[in-house]
Amino acid sequence: MKMKALLHVALVVLAFSGAYNYSASALAATDTPHAPEQDWSFDGMFGTYDRAALQRGMKVYQNVCSACHGMEHLRYRNLSALGYNENQVKNIAAQYMVTDGPNDEGEMFQRTAMPSDPFVSPYPNDNAAKYANNGAMPPDLSLIAKARHGGADYIYALLTGYSEDHHGVDVPEGKYYNEYFPGHVISMAPPLADDIVPYEDGTAQTVEQYAKDLGYYLTWAADPYMEDRKRIGLRVILFLLVFAGIMYAYKRQLWAKLH
Repeated sequence: MKMKALLHVALVVLAFSGAYNYSASALAATDTPHAPEQDWSFDGMFGTYDRAALQRGMKVYQNVCSACHGMEHLRYRNLSALGYNENQVKNIAAQYMVTDGPNDEGEMFQRTAMPSDPFVSPYPNDNAAKYANNGAMPPDLSLIAKARHGGADYIYALLTGYSEDHHGVDVPEGKYYNEYFPGHVISMAPPLADDIVPYEDGTAQTVEQYAKDLGYYLTWAADPYMEDRKRIGLRVILFLLVFAGIMYAYKRQLWAKLH
């Protein structure tokens, strides 16, 4: 007990002496509000992905996010799950070039991407990514919905949480205030604006709608088998209910004979 008390006193002394140097941004992280809950079609036991929203979200990713963020865990053929047919998937992949080889002469070469290829990264390597973004490494978005607390809610809140009012937070030059980012200071400039990505289906082309569609798309990317898992789970529950009924009937019949 004495050792614990001495350790506690030592920690307090170190804290006040400046050994623990908490920055203002680190302290501000403790008051970051939780992302407000949104209404998603995939919520609940019977929830499913909205294919139209997935395709719109994928289009926003292509036109906006893919300039800085890769999705290395996805292959273009995976897009068939969004409702694209084989030719559409091939056309999407053909918009990108990949490095392949070596050829018969031992040299690497460029070719059009195929459905079997992983999503093409916007940068050749991590150092190039950091250099292009003032030392900040843009996160890969393949699993971002699983890597951030709140998932789709957090993605929506972050994309709509930029503000010109810094609420007393010191925002260095080249950084931006975001209400839902830990510490409130983020390196990424506001990526969305109204009417920057055209929607052919007549859906509103607003920041909020773009953020919602990206929430769908990135959630699917992180959990593409969610619908299959729910279907299997439902079948298991139905099987167990039927099995329990059969066993109950068998038990009644067994004990009836004994009585």
